[in-house]
Amino acid sequence: MKSRIIFFACLLCTMSISYGQQPKIKALVGGTLIDGFGAAPIKNSVIIIEGEKIKIVGNQDNTPIPENAEVISTEGMTVLPGLWDMHVHTMINGHADYGYWDKTYPPLLKDVIMPASAHQLLMAGVTSARDLGAPLEESIAVRDAINRGDIPGATLYVSGPFIQHKPYPGTEDFRWGVNGAEDGRKKIRKLAKAGVDVIKLIDQDQMSMEELKAVVDEAHKHNLKVVAHGHRPEEIRRGLMVDADCFEHTGLSSAPRYPDDVMEMIKERTAQMNKGPLFWCPTVEGLYNYEYTRDNMEKLDNDSWHLGLPDSVITDIKNSFKHPDRLPYFQLTPSRKPTLQTKINQLLDAGVVLMIGTDSGIPMKFHSQSTWNELDVWVNEFGIDPMYAIRAATYWPALWMGVADEVGTVTPGKYADIIAVEGDVLRYISLLQDVDMVIKHGKRYK
Repeated sequence: MKSRIIFFACLLCTMSISYGQQPKIKALVGGTLIDGFGAAPIKNSVIIIEGEKIKIVGNQDNTPIPENAEVISTEGMTVLPGLWDMHVHTMINGHADYGYWDKTYPPLLKDVIMPASAHQLLMAGVTSARDLGAPLEESIAVRDAINRGDIPGATLYVSGPFIQHKPYPGTEDFRWGVNGAEDGRKKIRKLAKAGVDVIKLIDQDQMSMEELKAVVDEAHKHNLKVVAHGHRPEEIRRGLMVDADCFEHTGLSSAPRYPDDVMEMIKERTAQMNKGPLFWCPTVEGLYNYEYTRDNMEKLDNDSWHLGLPDSVITDIKNSFKHPDRLPYFQLTPSRKPTLQTKINQLLDAGVVLMIGTDSGIPMKFHSQSTWNELDVWVNEFGIDPMYAIRAATYWPALWMGVADEVGTVTPGKYADIIAVEGDVLRYISLLQDVDMVIKHGKRYK
């Protein structure tokens, strides 16, 4: 009798383990699906998710719902791939005094600040982000903790420290200077060995061409793409000369437009089909919306950016922008604002592919708000087609990052990184300020 009890106990244990290993099936039913490829949305869509992956995509006329599925209604909603933000700074979170922040908060970066930033991004519907410029150890640790499932957050693709000619005083932990071509190659090898996903280059016009070429060539040798700043004309010229893979910001301070010779170089590059598209993250919303934020500070009272931060840090951040009109960071912004749309149109006319990147984390710009604001400025202020804008935050970033076979579109076989929002996003892009559902790798976070 005792042996029979043991047998049945073992059998029940085996059955429960087997059942526990069965992937959970979800069915998102009824919404209008923007799949990321740019075609007409799918009405009355059905998305079957099994475990972490998308199994079937169809509509209610041709896609049966599995009997054991958890049915999630998306009626009246727009369903789309999880958003990407291709220019975030998880090591900062809206504080207006960089010098103070860099001295005060390094001990909290790995366990508090950066995880909070990544979590805020996720809850805003940003399921993937390119994190550009942070201490190496902390960048790798936070990225890997998210990937293991230890902490919630957007999937991060990290650069570790900026690479530049000479770091600014007090920033040596996250800005590495280059002293000669061999030193540049050595630092790239160190980053590659540590496992970074991308190289972040700034002030490349202050490097010698030998140093710059060594950095970019070594990065490409290790299959690492190079993101280069475009603040000044010579940064763009040199970046194009050494085949940088993406440019950041509209740059050129208050100059009204890109110089003709720079535009000719850009057009020559976009004509080279063998090199693929030329990518650019203009990061305009922080500048474009500054005056509105300055004059309507209630916007800063939204507590979405408090998530994961101790009260002491929240108070410190608030105190740093008590007088937003006095912030040195933005004093030239009113002169720069009128140039932003002109420069974006120049880039679009030249055949550049724009991607959504926000510079989130800069003064008064929070990870929980920046991405939808960037999309809103593109569509409602600059007149960019909303489908183009959505692809700039889904399809193209995944392709640039080399993970388009895993994410970026709602496609069978890819990870289920999916968001949904009440209403028609193609008509009202600002609806993305309040994402109703967030699924990442099949797990529902919101």
